[in-house]
Amino acid sequence: MLSLQEISDRIEIQDLFARYSFAIDERDWDALDTIFTPDARIDYSETGGASGSLAEIKAWLPVALARFPMFQHLAATTKLTLDGDSATSRTILFNPMTFRPEQGPDQVFFLGLWYRDRLIRTAGGWRIAERVEEMGWSHNAPDMPPVPDLGAGQ
Repeated sequence: MLSLQEISDRIEIQDLFARYSFAIDERDWDALDTIFTPDARIDYSETGGASGSLAEIKAWLPVALARFPMFQHLAATTKLTLDGDSATSRTILFNPMTFRPEQGPDQVFFLGLWYRDRLIRTAGGWRIAERVEEMGWSHNAPDMPPVPDLGAGQ
């Protein structure tokens, strides 16, 4: 039977993942400060993105995602291992996106990903200390130029 603390931790972490999805989908980059630890490492490189610190990723995201007028991050099933004030998880992500090329019509495509996270309980609640995005599959993905480097958001 789960303890009240474990139930609370699991609900708080699921809320953290939902807040991440909304922050990205609403392009609210400053909200990421309440989701990640200040020294967090974020690695989107397996899916063609950047890898860096929270500050670097926050500067990079608006540039990298500008060519996508719409996207959704639907975080689903999470495998969570709690260990006191730390945790690890792997979460399924379904990510429909719309690509807007410089010429031609918009193209909708779909990504199936996983987030592999290391989490820490802080004075402000649970935060992600490390997030690694793992590629699963794609459907109808357009030919796109590479995403900009980390320095492009500076």
